[in-house]
Amino acid sequence: MIEGIINFLQTYKYIIVPFTVWFGIQLFKLIYDLISTKKFNFKRILQAGGMPSSHSAVVVSLTTMIAKDLGIQSPIFGVSLIFSFVVMYDAAGVRRAAGKQAKLLNKIIETPGLTGVQVQEKLVEVLGHTPVQVFVGALIGLIVGLII
Repeated sequence: MIEGIINFLQTYKYIIVPFTVWFGIQLFKLIYDLISTKKFNFKRILQAGGMPSSHSAVVVSLTTMIAKDLGIQSPIFGVSLIFSFVVMYDAAGVRRAAGKQAKLLNKIIETPGLTGVQVQEKLVEVLGHTPVQVFVGALIGLIVGLII
């Protein structure tokens, strides 16, 4: 029974570990949000943004495991490494900029008499990450990938 579970975990670790890292970080954000705001916001588990970057942790944990198991000379490591850089760049660059634009648009829409635009809900402002949030997420991913 235990041998079967261990075999299953080893066989599917490239799926299980990144998903577990993502879930753990998102759960941490949910609990941190609950403590700091005193309000339970279940949507937080699915929202992007915040400290640390779960996106970075997921891709770096996967890249680290591939490097350990297949070596840094393997083509799949190269693909994974480039994929990791693209995801981290996107998290700290494009998505962060989109979040800043959403914040500005929300302010414009809320200004009385400035626009006649009717909105059902505010735009999501926390989309991306600061470089520090990306770095901490990548560090968590590296540590988890080395431990597994």
